[in-house]
Parts: sequence; structure tokens; C-alpha cells
Amino acid sequence: MYKRFAFIGFSLLAVMLLWTACKDDVTTTGESILDENDAIIVLADTFSISSAVDSCDAIISQADSFLLGEIETDYGVLRASVLTQLACPEGYTYPEGFTVDSICLFMYYSSWVGDDKSPLAINAYLMDKNTFRYNSTYPTDLNIDDYCTRSKSILTNHRIVVASEKRDSIRNTNGQYIPMVRMRVNDDFMQDFASITNFESQDKFNEQFKGLLLETSFGSATMLNISDVALGVFYHFQYNKAGKDTTVSDMKAFYANSEVRTVNQLVYRDKKEWVETLQQDSDTYNYIIAPAGVYTRLRIPMEQITDKIFTRTELKRPYVNKAEIRVSVMNMDPDNNDRNDWLLPSSHMLLIKEKSMTRFFKNRELPSDTCALLGQLTQGVDSVGDAIYYYSYDMSDFLTNQLRKEENDSILNMLLVPVTINTTTTNTSANAVTSVRQQQTISATKIRSAKNGMKLEIVYSGF
Repeated sequence: MYKRFAFIGFSLLAVMLLWTACKDDVTTTGESILDENDAIIVLADTFSISSAVDSCDAIISQADSFLLGEIETDYGVLRASVLTQLACPEGYTYPEGFTVDSICLFMYYSSWVGDDKSPLAINAYLMDKNTFRYNSTYPTDLNIDDYCTRSKSILTNHRIVVASEKRDSIRNTNGQYIPMVRMRVNDDFMQDFASITNFESQDKFNEQFKGLLLETSFGSATMLNISDVALGVFYHFQYNKAGKDTTVSDMKAFYANSEVRTVNQLVYRDKKEWVETLQQDSDTYNYIIAPAGVYTRLRIPMEQITDKIFTRTELKRPYVNKAEIRVSVMNMDPDNNDRNDWLLPSSHMLLIKEKSMTRFFKNRELPSDTCALLGQLTQGVDSVGDAIYYYSYDMSDFLTNQLRKEENDSILNMLLVPVTINTTTTNTSANAVTSVRQQQTISATKIRSAKNGMKLEIVYSGF
């Protein structure tokens, strides 16, 4: 037995000696055949970036839901109105001899912010001057006077609404409570709309009925998030059944759905003044406010990055292996119970080239490594175990693409823009992004400024 163990030990020692000899030979051989100009270089550098608050006049209105009402926040007073077309039921015809009994305007809201017990008055007007083109985009600061005279309300009376009341609300088949407002139209509008019986096409329907304006006439403490709008025509008709006249009551609905255009007009009172107040805090904090079109601009020193990578290493074809920008969120306090506790950070934040932003949203593009990167609000812990919140952006492929360009701007301006996304499940991804739109619901994101701790660390390599 002793001899057997001795033989095994001797064999292992021989293998180790042979492996060491081979290792030395291979290392030496590799160095002898590799040209020094083709050696892989791996380096790291840290670059300072700057940030500042900026704003635009309006955003593109492309939301799935729409704000209605007026509310005061720490970031100005927001007033929101809705202009919408209704979808034509192409090919539909009313029964012969039908009589319209009434028409009601239905408005469903998925949520609200502000005081749920404070009343607001809703009114509706006919868009009697102009209508929308389906393939066009419209800004949130459009002039309502270009579309509507407001000469006469279509309602019998303006409708007083309290967000938390259940006066008109219904429950769906799952028993879920659906907040709803039901408003009866006046006789003049009922007769005019009932006279529309040509449902050949959407374009011809738009010539007869251009759309509706929904707005509030008083109330400044509540904002409704409108999910659906519909006009219901209630009518009856008679027919002979088995020799007897039979009366049938029915209803035809006209919806504001994805087949037509709905535009949210958003007006912030004294916006210039409160944005200037936020800008005074730029050395410490920056802000992104939706749907106000208030962004934070990040200035990335592309000329400095390019010079450092190319001149220091003489790389012919550089690759950025790692580069992350982390944006620290400062207003995600679960213990905050003040009056604006609904002004939470955006769930998704797009980091996009400023030059590309208008084209990106107008053409309904998706995030890419050459234009825009999508970040999600993420929770983590710091070195002492306290909760932290941030957006993280992997800039490696983005910067690699930038470095390959023949020309680069000295400073690359990028904007942090709050967005709403839609996702779907595919064969390769459980949450593939299918659409990205500027956020039209209310949010406020307070972040640590670049001067207050934001850096860009880059690990790069090449030949």
C-alpha cells in the first residue's frame, strides 16, 4: 500500500513539473510571435460631466390616457384640457324608423391626484372650427381657439364631479370598480348628431363631426387621469313580429379610441419663473418634471474622451468595455406624507441625444445604442444598508459607436426625459419594449447634480 501511494505522489510531481515547463514555453512562444503593434491594450479613465436644468415649450401629445382639471403643485399650477375626435363605426346603419331618445357623454378615469373631495366642473364643446389629421403630431401647447369657438356647451348643464364619489361609476365583469362620469347632452346637439347617418368613412365622418373639447370651468385642487371617452346614442325602433308591433331599445357608442386623434392641451402657469428657481439649485440638485417638459441636460466631454483614448494609446479601433452613468434619485422617500406625495419620480427615464429628441418621438422610434438609452427606477442599498434609488445607463456600446464616427461634437448634449413605455413578450425577451412616449402623467424627479457626485468611468481596449 505504501509503495502505491509513493508511486501516485511521484507521478503527480512529474506532471506538475512538466506543466510548469510547458507553461513557460507557451508564454515565451506567444510573446515571440505577437507583433508589439497588435497587442491588446486595456485602460481606464474617469471623466467629469456637467448637468443643468432646461425646459421646452411643449411636448408631443401621444398618450394612452389624458389629464383633465387644474392643480397646484410645488412646480407650478397645471391646467389640462382634452380635445378628441370620435371613431366612425364604418358601415353601420341605424334601423329603419329609429328615434333618438337621448345622447350621453361618458368619461372614464383610471386615477386622480390632489384632493379627491374637492369638486370640479366639467364642460364639453363642439370642435366647430377645425379637426386633426390622423398621421400628424400635435404639441401640448396647441391653441384651442384654432379648433373651437366655445360658443355653446353641448351639455344640459356643466357636470360637477368629485373624484372619489361613485355616483355614475360601474363595476366590470371582474367586480372591479371603474370611476365614470355620465353627462347628458342638450337637445340641440342631440338633434344635430342624430342627423349624422353617413358612416362610410372616418374622413367623411370628420367633416360632419370634427370632435369635442372637454375642460373644467372651476376647481383647482384635483386632476383626473382620463382613460376613455365615448358618446352613447340611445334610440328605439319598432318592427312587426308575429303580427304585433314590437318596440326595441338600443344604444350605439362612438369611442375616442386609437383609430382617431386625441390631444391633451397642458398649460403651466408662471412656468418661466419656477423653472428659473430650479436652475438656481443646479450645483446641488437637478429636476425632471412631467408633463411640463422640464429636463436635465448632461454634457459629456466627447472631445476630451476621444483625445484621451486615441492620443494616449494610439488605438486604431477602440472598444469601450464598460461605461456607466448612474443618476441618483433624491425624492423617493416612503415616509414623505406632505401634500405633494403623489409627485413621485418617473418609473422610466430616457437618456437621449438632444439633437435627436424631436425626431425620436415624432417618428415613434425605440431606444438604440446610437441615439437613446432607457433607464428604469431601481432600488438598491448603500454602504451602510440604507435604501437608495437611481437610474443606470450602460454607455459602452453607445460610446463605442460615437468613437467610430469621423467627427464628434466637442460636447455631447444629452437629455434625461421621463417616458411611458409599452412592452410585450417575444420569443427572445419577456419585456420587449414596443413603444416609448414622453410621459404625460404627473411626476417630479429630483436627482443629484453632476457637480454633486456624477462621474463617467470608462474602461476601454483596442489594438
